[in-house]
Amino acid sequence: MKFVLVVILLATFIGQTPKSQVAREAHAFLAALTIEQRGKAAYPADSNQLYNWHFVPRDRPGIPWSDLNEAQKKEAQTLLRASLSKIGYQKIEEIRALEPVLREIEGGNLSRDENRYSFAFFGNPSDTKPWAWRYEGHHLSLTFAYRDGTLVASTPQFLGSNPAEVLTGPKKGNRPLAKEQDLAHKLLESLNPAQLAKAKIANETKGDIVTGNARRAAVEGNLGLSYREMLSPQKQALMDLLRAHAEVQSEKEQARRMKQIEGEELDLVFAWMGTTERKGRHYYRIQGKNLLVEYDNSQGNGTHVHTVWRNLTEDFGSDPLKEHYEHGHSHGHRS
Repeated sequence: MKFVLVVILLATFIGQTPKSQVAREAHAFLAALTIEQRGKAAYPADSNQLYNWHFVPRDRPGIPWSDLNEAQKKEAQTLLRASLSKIGYQKIEEIRALEPVLREIEGGNLSRDENRYSFAFFGNPSDTKPWAWRYEGHHLSLTFAYRDGTLVASTPQFLGSNPAEVLTGPKKGNRPLAKEQDLAHKLLESLNPAQLAKAKIANETKGDIVTGNARRAAVEGNLGLSYREMLSPQKQALMDLLRAHAEVQSEKEQARRMKQIEGEELDLVFAWMGTTERKGRHYYRIQGKNLLVEYDNSQGNGTHVHTVWRNLTEDFGSDPLKEHYEHGHSHGHRS
């Protein structure tokens, strides 16, 4: 059955070169793969594997760096650069480069592997039909969904860093997620006692991001300090913090996200858990009508960062894909 699906996808794939940049680069990457490799990388657009995401070290859907030759790796890099900002590409490479650091710290733990990051495609890259792709590995998960050649969703977006700061060796001082911590503390330190009492909802963290790798993100309640209760400089600091979380994306996608936030800024709430000191276990989140951003630095007593950006209505591009396939265009599921 798997072979039949691969043949069908290959037949529709050949000879169709999209015009939109990311679809074109995705097409070029898939074209550079062998049939066997494409069988690992390609899924139907409505495959449940789209929702099979995680940020822990594990085997995952798609084709990993370790299976690619040098020419194929160049195509993969071109696709990533086309999909992300310059800062974003640098950030994800810094995250991946922490795997050898962890391997050394953990005495040669072979599960820490910078080549264990995979590319998975859902549907054929197209200017007219829904399709999606994901790049994922330890502490990194980026999902992009397209419709009519336009990016309609770039979440879930997960970025992590362990260690949060490299303390020794040639990468000493590296902090891939520095802005996400520093700008949050800048906002926190600007709060007056009454605001801080409202923002801090717990003295201890939950130990990780609350939403985990759930298909649908949800947080009970809406506790914290609201945007309405902030002073103008604090509101600006909150927006700067959100931009830091968004900067991995292309400039166009960053602008789209921030425009969405402007439409629900009065609904935003900032919540903090754990210590307010710069060192130690702490967590924060920014929650809105459709937005949920989480940052957790609990593990390793505050030396191991997890961040996630969820959009409660856009995650996985599920709405456009669902609409398309519920109108009689389903190709079946592969789990």
